[in-house]
Amino acid sequence: MVKKYLLEKRKYIIGAAAVLIVVLYICRLFVLQITTDAYKQNADNNAFLNKIKYPSRGAIYDRNGDLLVFNQPAYDIYMVPREVVELDTLDLCTTLDISKDQFNRIIEDMRNRRKNPGYSRYTQQLFMSQLSAEECGVFQEKLFKFPGFYIQRRTIRQYTYNSAAHALGDIGEVSMRDIENDDYYIRGDYIGKQGVERSYEKHLRGEKGVEILLRDAHGRIQGRYMNGENDRPSVPGKNLTMSLDIELQMLGERLMKDKIGSIVAIEPETGEILCMVSAPDFDPHLMIGRQRGRNHAMLQRDNHKPLLNRALMGAYPPGSTFKTAQALVFLEEDIIQEHTPSFPCYNGFVHAGLRVGCHPHAAPISLVPSLATSCNSYYCWGLYRMFGDRKYGSSQNAITVWKDHMVSQGFGYRLGVDLPGEIRGFIPNAQFYDKPYKGRWNGLTVISISIGQGEILTTPLQIANLGATIANRGFFVTPHIVKGIEDTPLDSLYTERRYTTIDQKYYDPVVEGMRMAVTGGTCRLAEYWFPEGKICGKTGTAQNRGKDHSIFMGFAPMDKPKIAISVYVENGGFGATYGVPIGTLMMEQYLKGKLSPENERRAEEISNRKIYYEDAER
Repeated sequence: MVKKYLLEKRKYIIGAAAVLIVVLYICRLFVLQITTDAYKQNADNNAFLNKIKYPSRGAIYDRNGDLLVFNQPAYDIYMVPREVVELDTLDLCTTLDISKDQFNRIIEDMRNRRKNPGYSRYTQQLFMSQLSAEECGVFQEKLFKFPGFYIQRRTIRQYTYNSAAHALGDIGEVSMRDIENDDYYIRGDYIGKQGVERSYEKHLRGEKGVEILLRDAHGRIQGRYMNGENDRPSVPGKNLTMSLDIELQMLGERLMKDKIGSIVAIEPETGEILCMVSAPDFDPHLMIGRQRGRNHAMLQRDNHKPLLNRALMGAYPPGSTFKTAQALVFLEEDIIQEHTPSFPCYNGFVHAGLRVGCHPHAAPISLVPSLATSCNSYYCWGLYRMFGDRKYGSSQNAITVWKDHMVSQGFGYRLGVDLPGEIRGFIPNAQFYDKPYKGRWNGLTVISISIGQGEILTTPLQIANLGATIANRGFFVTPHIVKGIEDTPLDSLYTERRYTTIDQKYYDPVVEGMRMAVTGGTCRLAEYWFPEGKICGKTGTAQNRGKDHSIFMGFAPMDKPKIAISVYVENGGFGATYGVPIGTLMMEQYLKGKLSPENERRAEEISNRKIYYEDAER
């Protein structure tokens, strides 16, 4: 009886096992045939060759229609590893002018699934990229000797001018991160690395197409599958029109030759960037072709950091250009009045044993002449009075109000320019000072920020944007370097006005002070060189461990301004030494389309001056 029971139980166990095996087979067949196409792909790869058709990348023009960046043909060599048999490696290396070690390294990297996650013996794998027409021609003649190798026509970038490298950017081979972030890319594709090539990559790159070719059992191409019915054409990338004026850009680069710093010019009404110079710069042609990696490494080793876009990434004290922003805050908060000669100046600010120097001028003075003469004492007293005003309750509350006004004028945070790498600069808040001073501080403790020194840090772009905001009497449009995209509207960020927290009426005396600085103050050289420009300006001299930095911020003409500009020359000395002359020449070039013969001679003189300082702060 027990034996019969055990036999009955064993029958059920065996039956259940059999059912389980059948279910497992069914599940596996479902996975192989329904949920994955790996085997189908292998079968298709034996019969078909999917040849990618790369789109032409969009061209780039300047604001006047001058072509800046275009495409020229280049060629990539691909191989299907399964089809490569009895390869004469020495002949291949000789034809392509590479060594046997290079060949082995290429094959090793190709098979490395970490570097090349899409590797398959059955599909095309990149062997070499960016061959010139001449190099490809030599290989084409011998292609019949290298079965399994294919030539793919591509394009690489070419530049009309040796200018605007930081703004234009460059393209290079995709990284593993690029491939992981966007399945559009495969190994060997190119992507924008810097400048507008990077920030407008999806507009410029276009869409890939595919051509399906039929192969026989030996892998030989027999023609197009179904006469191309399933082929997909590539879609060219969209053309960009930049807001740059290439003539203005080239003049700026010439004036900044052998200097370190930046020039940024903006059209106030639209926020369009007219020029963006970062010095030292480099020739954009260095970033094309097979030597890109070597040239990039060379530029990285340069002590003067030519790859750094100082217009966006340079954090500098704004110096006395910041006094215009201070004046607006003091007016808005009723700390000063336009016509009241409020504060003494005994060759500087002197109070409670603290002294901030100033240069000789009449005193006491009111707001407008304080800007014209760049009086340090006036703004020290203004900040000291504001941070001690009882209506705020404490210095902590006062600096919060002060910072909010500064942020509304474009400081302390990224403006949002359509280029990669912009930094935010720095505007301190109460918490920043509470920690070291344990909450016991006042206007005297932080007096240096009143004149754009101390902890204040800005970018040249932010200083130029301040000029545009004052020119507009209270608003700015987010600075942007692309004026138009083919068949595509710009982001609303680059068309909407951003108003400050300062009442519009307070801008008039600041504009008047900047105009007086040109007609008889610290910027009077501008009136002498370009009187018809009706320039409004403000100089700045930022203290430094070495020689001071030379700064200029201004706009022109005074009414209906067309250009706002900032000039920052590291170790250039007083603002009037380099900032004012360079800013004046740039304004004349843009407003008149050319320099006068006398100013052309002056431009050449400035261009020939070298002021690199090996011990300068970078």
